[in-house]
Amino acid sequence: MSLSLQDTLSRTERAVTPLDGKTLRFYCCGPTVYGPAHIGNFRSFIAQDVFRRVVELDGTPTLHVRNLTDVDDKTIRDSQKAGKTLIDFTQAWTQKFHADCTALNTLPPHIEPSAVAHIPHQVAMIETLIQRGHAYASPDGSVYFRVASYPDYGRLSHLEDRELRVGSATSANDSDEYTKDSLADFALWKARKPEDGANYWPSPWGEGRPGWHLECSAMILEYLGEDFDLHSGGVDLIFPHHENEIAQSCCSTHGRFAHHWMHVAHLMVDGGKMSKSIGNLYTLADLEAKGYTAGEVRYVLISGYYSAPLNFTFHSLDAARQALARLAKHETSLRTKAGATEPPSHEALVAHGSPGPFAEAWKTLLKDLNAPGALGAVFSVIKEVDAAAIDAASAKQSWLGLWFILDALGLTLPVADTRVSEVPDEVQQLTAARWAAKQAKDWAGADVLRKQIADAGWIIKDSKDGYEIVKA
Repeated sequence: MSLSLQDTLSRTERAVTPLDGKTLRFYCCGPTVYGPAHIGNFRSFIAQDVFRRVVELDGTPTLHVRNLTDVDDKTIRDSQKAGKTLIDFTQAWTQKFHADCTALNTLPPHIEPSAVAHIPHQVAMIETLIQRGHAYASPDGSVYFRVASYPDYGRLSHLEDRELRVGSATSANDSDEYTKDSLADFALWKARKPEDGANYWPSPWGEGRPGWHLECSAMILEYLGEDFDLHSGGVDLIFPHHENEIAQSCCSTHGRFAHHWMHVAHLMVDGGKMSKSIGNLYTLADLEAKGYTAGEVRYVLISGYYSAPLNFTFHSLDAARQALARLAKHETSLRTKAGATEPPSHEALVAHGSPGPFAEAWKTLLKDLNAPGALGAVFSVIKEVDAAAIDAASAKQSWLGLWFILDALGLTLPVADTRVSEVPDEVQQLTAARWAAKQAKDWAGADVLRKQIADAGWIIKDSKDGYEIVKA
C-alpha cells in the first residue's frame, strides 16, 4: 500500500499496512444511540469512510468494525424519560443513525456489534483482569481497573502522571469514586442502582452493567483479535476512553492491541464550540430543513484536513453547493463525450484502479488523507480539460479518473445545471461587498450592489444565514 497516515501514538506519519499482508482490519468507535448524531459526530464517521475508501481503491481489502453503544448512563436515563424499554429506545435511534449514514453516502461497516449483545464477552474480560491482578471488586459490587498495575498507562495521550490522576477523577464515566483504591482507576462493572430501573445483568460480582470503556475492548477481541491494524475515533476519545481501552486490552491478552491510531479533530461552528445551549449543535435533519443536501454537508465535512479543527459555517455550505455544481457540469460534459451512462460503482472503481489524469489528486490523498488538497488538484485539472476538445477515449479515461477521486471522497453529484458557470472574481467581490453592506444595515448600498451584480448577469438568492449566486 502507498497510503501514509499520522499515528497518534508515535506522533509520526507512518505507512498503513495490514499485519497479515492481505486485509486491513480496523475499528471505529461508533455512536451512542440515545439521540440523533450531530455533524460533529459525522465528521469522524465521514473521515473514517474516506480512509476505508482510499484503502480499498488502493487495492487492499478491509474489515471494518464499528460498534453501537446501546447501554450507558445516557441511554438508560433517556429511555426511562421516554417511557420505553432500553432496546426499543436504542433501536429507534440506531435506525435514524443508519438513515443519516446512507444519506451521507458512508459505506456500512462489515460488522456492527452492540454493547448489550456482548455483555458476556465483557464479563469474561473482567474475570481475566481480576485473575491477573489488574482489577478488583469493591464492597458495593462494582469492579475497577487498577491503573497502577499497568506501567504504560498514558502512552497514547502523553499525559503526565499528575494529569492522569486529576483527569480520571472527572472524566472516567464513573460516579462511584469513593469505592475506588485510586482516583485514576476506572469502572469495568457498575453495580446496580435504583435509577437503572430494569437495566441490569447478572455477573459474578452481582447485578449491574459494564462500564462504558470496556465494550470496545471486548468487541475488538471478538472480531479483530489481540492485534489489529488501526483504531480510529474523535480526538475527544484519546483520554480517557482509548487510554483505558489499551490498558484493559493489553492486560487481558498477550497482544499489543492497535498498531496505528487515527484521530479526527473537533468540528467548530462559526469559530466556536458546538453547544446545544446556544443552538448550533446541528443534525443532518436541521440542515436539510434549511434547504441544504446531505451531499453538500459531506463536502463541507471533508473540505478540511481531518486532524485539524474545521470551522463549519453556512457560507461553507453555499460554497459546497457551487463546487458540486461545477463538478457536476464537468462530469456531464465528460460523460456525454465518452458515451457513458450511470456513474461507476465503488466496486467497479476498485477493479479499475486508476485515477487517470487526476493522478496528482490521488497522490495528494494518499499523503495523510489530504482531502482539501485533493479537491484543489481536481479543480486544477477540470479547469484545463475541455471535454469538447478531446476524443471519446480520452473523455472516458478522464470520466473514470474523476469518479475514482469522487468515490475516494465519497462525493455524489447533483443533476448538472448547464447554466451553472464559475462565478467571475469581480462578481464574487461585488457579492461579498453586498453581504458586508447588509450586515452593516446599509440597505441602500446593498441595493446598489445587487443591481450591479444583476447587470453582470447574476442573481443573488438570500437566505437567513447566507446567500447563493446563480447565473441569470
